[in-house]
Amino acid sequence: MSAASRAGVAPALLMALLSACSAHTAGPVQITLQRFFGACDAQYAGSTNVAAAQGECGIITTLVNRFNAQNPDVHVKVNIVYWPGYDQLSAGLAAGDPPDLVTLHQSVISDYSQRHLIVPLDAGLRAVGVEPASFTPAARRGVMRGGHIFALPFDTWAPLWHINLRLFRTAGLVANGVLVLPHSADELLAQARQFVRATGKPYLVQSMVNEPSAYARNLFTLLMQQNSDFFADARHITLQTPEARRALELFARIYAEGLTTKHQDYTAATAGFLSGQGGVYIVGTWMIDTYDDAAAHPGSPLSGGYTVVPFPQLYPGRDVTYADGHSWAVPTKQRTPAELRAVFRLLRFLTDNDFEWSRTGHLPAFQAVIDSARWRALPHRAALAKLVDIAAPLPTGVQRQFLLQQIISEEMQAAITGQKPIDAALADAEHRVNDLLFNLL
Repeated sequence: MSAASRAGVAPALLMALLSACSAHTAGPVQITLQRFFGACDAQYAGSTNVAAAQGECGIITTLVNRFNAQNPDVHVKVNIVYWPGYDQLSAGLAAGDPPDLVTLHQSVISDYSQRHLIVPLDAGLRAVGVEPASFTPAARRGVMRGGHIFALPFDTWAPLWHINLRLFRTAGLVANGVLVLPHSADELLAQARQFVRATGKPYLVQSMVNEPSAYARNLFTLLMQQNSDFFADARHITLQTPEARRALELFARIYAEGLTTKHQDYTAATAGFLSGQGGVYIVGTWMIDTYDDAAAHPGSPLSGGYTVVPFPQLYPGRDVTYADGHSWAVPTKQRTPAELRAVFRLLRFLTDNDFEWSRTGHLPAFQAVIDSARWRALPHRAALAKLVDIAAPLPTGVQRQFLLQQIISEEMQAAITGQKPIDAALADAEHRVNDLLFNLL
């Protein structure tokens, strides 16, 4: 049977099952949800007060608690796994007992959809009133494969520039109340040097030790901004290009001139920005509320002086930022009609509560939330709204994205810190990634 035929069978089957009459059951239908985002039962066990919850763990925990409370005929059993949870998912699939719903990064959907390990959701979502037209452009790009929806988008996230405004003011990089940001690589270097001279602190705070992805994500952004077609097809990456060399030379210069922190892992860099160690921390949407909360406390190095902006456009090609997102997928396995109805009822509930999840800092997956006054009233959100239009993932067919990000980041770190020539690092990264993709089953 062709892939197109299989894609047609699954939606038809889902529609039939979802429209079937409910069978009498002795108790609530149980479905299993596998997620990461941490454990916080000590604070939120049993709580259904979603509006009072904070952070990824608190909000998702209270959301599931509320769903269970509002739907007594369904019980969602939660299996919390260590991030990112794909080893546990693979084990469940191999044993024939995967969860009914699982958190997937949108960048890994192709790894599962191309092997028919997750099912298309078009018909099931339509049956509960969720249409892809309601997704933001970034969310649609994230979850659509071959014209089908393979996961419900939950959010979009992207690397952002988190900024210490107090240090920027000291450096003269706030003019008439307006933040001064670079619009080219040369301006970035000039402003970073000015910042270091004025503050005695590095311009950038970076996670550089045991960092599996940050360098690669920054590279993807800068290549996209130069209109580099570095993934002309899903099985081949091209990194031995002037565009890639320019991006790597920029980060190498920043490192060589001491314009960045050094020798910090993610935990140290995250805490370092919080304690005022530098001006800009390039990290994702999930840190917005943590830093904004710190800025509200007198005595904090961020007190009265924190803001966050999209990654500035440093090259004249286009305004774009590499992005990913979280989503909910349904692994392939036999389910009763009642179980399927419970799964899609939960997906509809999560859709209806997209605003609550967006309080984590992640961008909403639904355009109505982005356009709403209450979302734009959240701190810094209006300035980030354009990301749902300009955020871009890698081409949808690219597989093993977590691993290829790790390979590219390893080679970039070697070049940036002077352990390997830039041209050699780009050649090695290109060869290693293409070897990985060539050997995919």
